[in-house]
Amino acid sequence: MKQVANLRPVQVVAVTGGKGGVGKTSICANLGVSLARRGHETMVLDADLGLANLQFQFGLRPRYNLSHVIDGSAKLEDIILSGPAGLKVVPGASGLSHMACLTRAEQAGLIQAFSELTMPLEYLLVDTAAGITPEVVSFACAAQEVVIVACDVPASLADAYALIKVLNLEHQIGRFHLLANMVKGPKEGRRLYEKLLAVTDRFLDVLLSYFGAIPFDPQFHKAVQRQRAVVDLFPRCASAVAFDSLAAELTRWPITSGPSGFLEFFLERSLGAASAGERSQTG
Repeated sequence: MKQVANLRPVQVVAVTGGKGGVGKTSICANLGVSLARRGHETMVLDADLGLANLQFQFGLRPRYNLSHVIDGSAKLEDIILSGPAGLKVVPGASGLSHMACLTRAEQAGLIQAFSELTMPLEYLLVDTAAGITPEVVSFACAAQEVVIVACDVPASLADAYALIKVLNLEHQIGRFHLLANMVKGPKEGRRLYEKLLAVTDRFLDVLLSYFGAIPFDPQFHKAVQRQRAVVDLFPRCASAVAFDSLAAELTRWPITSGPSGFLEFFLERSLGAASAGERSQTG
């Protein structure tokens, strides 16, 4: 097995949402910076392949992006950018229609490319597109944890449920985390979770946990306009404090090692960790 199998497994978290405009890209960016600021080796991947904008959250203008990895003109390690607090950023392509409809083989090749990375890494946050497209499903299945971002509006909740339903019934994903965005207070976030939980408990066999909430915060929108992470520009504002709490919570999630049955990011590291665990039990 390759040397990468000797590296520690990576916690891969897909940040997704059934409806566009719920703020998942900004959440992915700020959560990534929060983890990096806590000293964790963290990478964010813009997996909204046709309409990528994660890099713009940091004011980055990449020369190369995932389209160059797909066409073979660049390797994955060649396109990785450096963001705030040492955060690693993998830029997607914007305005390239063919990137929004990759073949299954191209999607698989992209996911497998991460197994070739030999850099130290603890967390990979995957910012997916919205909806239930094949790309969204592939990236969600390739992660160990799936965070569903939703706002307290009927369309957002309905689309969040639809996404959970597809991932559960068609792809056997049984564990999800809900993150409420742009809430007026902690109680509103919890109520949003309870609304969705009531439906999933009634119709699906899934475990839906409450990840937390990001409050509506004018400072957050100022940071987006300035192409900065709010946790970097206004570290003491309400939304930045919430992101730091979420990062602390995420670090407490157990890391799953061993194959899940899906094509996964960093599969060889996971297999290597599982093999090491088996050797330690029999040694």
